[in-house]
Amino acid sequence: MNQKWDGSERRKSLRAKAEAMVANLSPAEIATQPTQILLHELLVHKVELEMQNEELRSAYVALEAARDRYVDLYEFAPVGYITISREGLISEINLTGSTLLGVERSKLLKRRFSQFIVSADRDRWHRLFLNMMEQAKANGDKHEFGLEMAHADGSAFYAHLNCLPKLSADAAPVLRIALTDISQQKKVLDQLEHLAFYDPLTHLPNRQLLKDRLQLALAASARSRKYGALLFIDLDNFKTLNDTLGHNTGDLLLQQVAQRLLSSVRQKDTAARLGGDEFVVMLEDLSENAQEAAIHAEISGKKILAALNAPYLLDDHEYRCSSSIGATMFCGHGVAEDDLLRHVDIAMYQAKHRGRNNLCFFDQAMQAVITKRAELEADLRVALEQQQFILYYQQQISQDGQIVGAEVLIRWQHPERGLILPMDFIPLAEDTGLILAIGQWVLETACAQLKRWENNPQTQHLQLAVNVSAHQFHQIDFVKQITDILEKSAIDPTRLKLELTESMLLENRAEIAVKMQALKAIGVGFSLDDFGTGYASLAYLTQLTFDQLKIDQSFVHKIGVNHNDSVIIKAIIGMTNNLHDMQIIAEGVETEAQRAFLEEHGCALCQGFLFSKPLPLAEFEALLPKS
Repeated sequence: MNQKWDGSERRKSLRAKAEAMVANLSPAEIATQPTQILLHELLVHKVELEMQNEELRSAYVALEAARDRYVDLYEFAPVGYITISREGLISEINLTGSTLLGVERSKLLKRRFSQFIVSADRDRWHRLFLNMMEQAKANGDKHEFGLEMAHADGSAFYAHLNCLPKLSADAAPVLRIALTDISQQKKVLDQLEHLAFYDPLTHLPNRQLLKDRLQLALAASARSRKYGALLFIDLDNFKTLNDTLGHNTGDLLLQQVAQRLLSSVRQKDTAARLGGDEFVVMLEDLSENAQEAAIHAEISGKKILAALNAPYLLDDHEYRCSSSIGATMFCGHGVAEDDLLRHVDIAMYQAKHRGRNNLCFFDQAMQAVITKRAELEADLRVALEQQQFILYYQQQISQDGQIVGAEVLIRWQHPERGLILPMDFIPLAEDTGLILAIGQWVLETACAQLKRWENNPQTQHLQLAVNVSAHQFHQIDFVKQITDILEKSAIDPTRLKLELTESMLLENRAEIAVKMQALKAIGVGFSLDDFGTGYASLAYLTQLTFDQLKIDQSFVHKIGVNHNDSVIIKAIIGMTNNLHDMQIIAEGVETEAQRAFLEEHGCALCQGFLFSKPLPLAEFEALLPKS
């Protein structure tokens, strides 16, 4: 029998007996021993009852205190406790959590937790969340990671998340999160990392971080098989500056050098300071071809030399400082990091011995390529001064055999090397900026020739097509340059046609449209060259008013060989003929079969070796019909 029930019944029985006895007893009888024993037993049970009531009161007080402690520990803990449903919604959150997120608790429930994660970390959170929800079915292990969170006022804080995926009471998977703001700790760790891996004066990566990044670059290069380069930069006469103007001025120079290096390289490249006046730039992902990669490295090196040569303002002192650069190439793990740094250091001293303000490669084969390129650049400048360029003309002909015009193509008549084709010097001209002067000369010469043809009935109808480089076209005053040439030559503007490549149209389309409209307003025509080989959208055919579209020779050469290319050509011709007032011309026509195919499908104009190769002026004019 239940002890508590037994005791209660016993007390009731005793109380009934006592009341019955006492009611019928005299005072003398009450004093008898049996009655005293009964009264004593009642007194004992009364004390026991009072003690039980006191225990109940104590237990209640303890329970209240425990509840208060629970509220304090949960609601006001230094950690935000959050429960996330499988839909990613907040189902529970304590006061600390709502304070961290900056929103009242009642307004947080059923809101998506990911809304409070900064966009840069949101994808990572989604991946982690899905993984943890899968583990919740088995009450998975704890997961700890950091995320950058967003407070409701727009500020960000860095949080540590301790997550436990589990099943709730109703067997639904949930994620319990303990969220801690560790922004201050993160700031301290970042500062320590910065001290360990960055130069305190310039804030560039130091030697240790450079070596770490170099290891990663070597591994990436081994996978991609693309070359990278190291450029070792040493300031000329830096010690003299420190000795004359003091170390504070020297520090100012180093800081400005660091800024110029950063602005001279791509975002994915690394500019580091080794110490003193020694800097290293690491260029990645240049080219799979060693010579092309070396040329890219040389271009970057010359850009750096030019940037560092510009005057500095150091505490009201204008100062000029040249530098010497050593370069070495790398691809994969062929050479160890320490050896690469040693090689590039040796190359830098070779550059100093060659007269400072110079760039020198450690690898002799690469240096030979760069030396040859430098010689070609010097010759190119002389060619401009001495007018060693000549124009060749390749006729553009209608299907009925009428010559309607020509494309002008530049050649370089080198006094020692002979005739040099554009592919051998135009890329260099573009890299060095000489393309602007060369392009200007071509336009002026072509317009002058059109002027000479004006009074001859056999030539006055001819139109000349001139290729325009992206560097030329994107000059701010390009329209004025063309109008000035037209005014100077006094020709009919409709006789001039400018050819733009498709790749030029990928950027700044609004700028291109404005310039084209301005020139078309005075009669200049435009041809879209290399059509089908670029990556631009067909939308430019309606946005940019071209007069002519040129089918690239890579398609023409496969007529009758590759069915798909033939289909593409037919589609291009059909599309162009349906566009208002747009001509179509095919380049690279070399066989009668190609010409016949083009004529059959509606291409009215052709250009190629079937009719004539590019010729000097006299030979081209000899092909024109005589009166």
